[in-house]
Amino acid sequence: MPPHHTDAAASPPSRAALPLLVTMGDASGIGPEIIAKAAAAGELDDAVVVGDVGVLRRAASACGLVMPVAVLDHPSDRAACPPGVLAVCAPASLASGLADLPFGAIDARAGAAAARCIEQAVSWTQQGAGRAIVTAPIHKEALSAAGVAFPGHTEMLQALAAAPGAPMPPVRMMLANDELRVVLVTIHMSLRRAIDALSTPGIVDTLAITHAAGLRFGLAAPRIAVAGLNPHAGEGGLFGDEEITLIAPAIAQARAAGIAASGPFAPDTVFMRARDAAGKPGEFDFVVAMTHDHGLIPVKYLGVEQGVNVTLGLPFVRTSPDHGTAFDIAGLGVADPASLVAAARMARRLAP
Repeated sequence: MPPHHTDAAASPPSRAALPLLVTMGDASGIGPEIIAKAAAAGELDDAVVVGDVGVLRRAASACGLVMPVAVLDHPSDRAACPPGVLAVCAPASLASGLADLPFGAIDARAGAAAARCIEQAVSWTQQGAGRAIVTAPIHKEALSAAGVAFPGHTEMLQALAAAPGAPMPPVRMMLANDELRVVLVTIHMSLRRAIDALSTPGIVDTLAITHAAGLRFGLAAPRIAVAGLNPHAGEGGLFGDEEITLIAPAIAQARAAGIAASGPFAPDTVFMRARDAAGKPGEFDFVVAMTHDHGLIPVKYLGVEQGVNVTLGLPFVRTSPDHGTAFDIAGLGVADPASLVAAARMARRLAP
């Protein structure tokens, strides 16, 4: 009897079976080194590094690691790799000679390569070849030197996520660790511009995006504290009126939509109230802060090693370490991979 054949198309793999796509970051920074260390520790056995194999081999050598490196043609080839392998897949048209760039120096070639890796990771994810994206640190000056029009990951990913001709999705940056989650209304711009950029609709959007993220975290009714902009949250208008004219109306609109937002609270104390420390549960699940440094200083103070940057609002999951390229220690093999490991674990949690 002849074998039975079916015309039914094979089912696509479940998202959990897809690899994490880890972009290599700036070739002259510590990104490749922390990737190599995380892989050697078994933390990236389900991941494919989108980058240059020479750069990754150089990084492993700098860290004193002897480990197998698999050069893949496509992320789907990861399934055939055994545990303990550093799997690398290069984007099309990636420049050559990247492994010869000096450590710890701003270089347009490194900036261009970092951007190309991000573009390829997004493309593969959109094609269903990646579960989530974990980005190693890039250098903003290197991006600028390469002519990249975006100041950082968040803005680039937002643009890449939009369909041709479609508006860009509203996104927000969240920095999180085991004790505190902070979401920002404004990010990479001068403080003066950030204050001018604040608006009630923008704050409402931030609260809605944060609420949706909380639901994704498994919280039934995420509690969101809103930090004020001015000292003492404006002290009733004595120190500025943005809390009255912009922030409080946004909170009211969010609450009317069923979002558990409260505030505005004095920004010098609200983070302590939200901190989920041992023996002292936090009063809030998230804090929404108006500006970059208002929100990120408290999280980073608690420990850069465990901090994770998450871009909320994208149609795919993206996480990143909460530190930069650390040019001062690049090539020394001493960089700590803990934040990258935390970012990979967070990506798996958000993209089950």
